[in-house]
Amino acid sequence: MKAYTISRYSKKDLLKLSEVDRPAIKPNEVLIEIHAAGINQLDAKIKSGEFKMMLKYQMPLVLGHDVAGVVIEVGVDVKRFKVGDEVYSRPSDYHIGGFAEFIAVDQADVALKPKNISMNEAASLPLVALTVWQAFMEKAHFTKGQKVFIQAGSGGVGTIAIQLAKHLGATVATTASRGNFELVKNLGADVAIDYRTQDFENQLKDYDLVLNSQDSKTLEKSLRILRPGGKVVSISVRQILLLPMKWVCHGY
Repeated sequence: MKAYTISRYSKKDLLKLSEVDRPAIKPNEVLIEIHAAGINQLDAKIKSGEFKMMLKYQMPLVLGHDVAGVVIEVGVDVKRFKVGDEVYSRPSDYHIGGFAEFIAVDQADVALKPKNISMNEAASLPLVALTVWQAFMEKAHFTKGQKVFIQAGSGGVGTIAIQLAKHLGATVATTASRGNFELVKNLGADVAIDYRTQDFENQLKDYDLVLNSQDSKTLEKSLRILRPGGKVVSISVRQILLLPMKWVCHGY
């Protein structure tokens, strides 16, 4: 099958269109014919080597953490899916490979594609949606009625985070360019702050939770808008700060 591969970590090298073996499925896996694949910052960070100390990938490597497509083969232990199912997935680490024609994925990492969205739309969702769910529910233990500040509300993670926070009963503040105010308001933001002309630190106070996706300076400012006992969950990997770690859940 055709796939885009990398043979070494590099910021400058281009992906190479290659011929690679079509994956053979294990008993608990499905083989998906990929119709659409999402591209995330995580792919760029892995390609440039930012995660090489954490994720020991073998080369050549096929990147791609978000896929949508059709099941064309199922393993003998697969009970949840059948050939012909339209599905989407965020394959687990060490089993990525969305920039290809086919991918084998554990059935636990696959879901049926909603009928009311396209393959392209489905492929844009898994990684960012799972990131937000992990940040809010597994790390921050989100509860109804909290005040939540979400940075970069018009971005991939931000657009999902606003909707989930509002669905869970939060008061939501976010940053965006003024041209994206209508977008973030329609998604559920109660407060929109123009990051180009306004400083959120002067606009917000006593927040229960901050979802940080920016630089170290922004993270430090985020800590100052929290109520006592509030939490910051950071999804940025570029911050190494001497901060009270009980306040900061650090992931990617």
